[in-house]
Amino acid sequence: MSFEPSFPGLFSQAQGARPIEQPRPVTEKQLRYAQSIAAKTGAVIPKGTDANRAKLSAWIEAHKPKAVTGRFSNYPSSKQVAFAERIARIKRRDIPRECFRDKGMMSNWIESNKPG
Repeated sequence: MSFEPSFPGLFSQAQGARPIEQPRPVTEKQLRYAQSIAAKTGAVIPKGTDANRAKLSAWIEAHKPKAVTGRFSNYPSSKQVAFAERIARIKRRDIPRECFRDKGMMSNWIESNKPG
């Protein structure tokens, strides 16, 4: 024999779904990024999206520029190389040649040689 408690109206259809949390507001950085994408592409940010972080994030994901593909897409960026060269000067070390052909290797080299 089992006992099942009765709570009338607890799971009634009339209540409907209730959100667990209120939507979080967008960050200033997120809003600036969305505005820059809109200015470059001519896309319009839908009304109400600026108050909901998840909705604005979805809009950004759908409209942000696609990653570059091609022959040199795996090469490190000029900023990454400049940062690595600054670290190399500080540490008086050479950057391995293969790091200049792979951004992942360059990133690993930077992480393992960061000062301080």
